[in-house]
Amino acid sequence: MNLSNIPFGTTDWSKVERTEHAGITGKAFWRTQQFGGIRVRMVEYTAGYVSDHWCSKGHILLCLEGELHTELDDGRQHVLRPGMSYQVADGAEAHRSTAPNGAKLFIVD
Repeated sequence: MNLSNIPFGTTDWSKVERTEHAGITGKAFWRTQQFGGIRVRMVEYTAGYVSDHWCSKGHILLCLEGELHTELDDGRQHVLRPGMSYQVADGAEAHRSTAPNGAKLFIVD
């Protein structure tokens, strides 16, 4: 990640348009800002959300509310609770997430 040519700014996430993304079950609501090649998102998963794909994109992810369950393609499983984060590089380890009781996340990728 290269943070360059981004002037100082603030984001009021409540004013950023929300887009809806369906999972196998449940929904994800994204509020997205783009800063050059860096995407920054506030994401909310509804209770029962199950991702509809394996993701190979790198992320830095912070769990703000709820609980996020993440499975890696080698079978390892991790649970994030508020205040916990994970990081993974592009193409490093495919992963997919579920949110049995819903979750709110801050994601940079």
